[in-house]
Amino acid sequence: MDDKTLMENLLYAVKSTCDLYFHGTIESSSGDVHGAFNCALDKTLKIQNDIYNKMSEKGWYQNKPAPQPQIQQTAQKFSLQ
Repeated sequence: MDDKTLMENLLYAVKSTCDLYFHGTIESSSGDVHGAFNCALDKTLKIQNDIYNKMSEKGWYQNKPAPQPQIQQTAQKFSLQ
C-alpha cells in the first residue's frame, strides 16, 4: 500500500470517528458525557485537519474552488431573512 492510499484510508477513518463523536456529543444526556465527547471531537477534528493539510501539501487532496454564483446562491438559500 502506498503512502497516498494509507493517508486516504486514515483520513476516512478519522472522519468516521468525528461523526461518531459528534453524534455522541449531541445525544449525550449529561454534562460530563457531553464534555467528554466534545473534547474527543475537538481532538479528532485537529487530527483530521492535520491529515488534510499534509495530503494537500503533497497534492493528494485537491479542492476545486466553487464558482462565485454557486456560493451566492447557497448563501441566499441559507440566509436568515
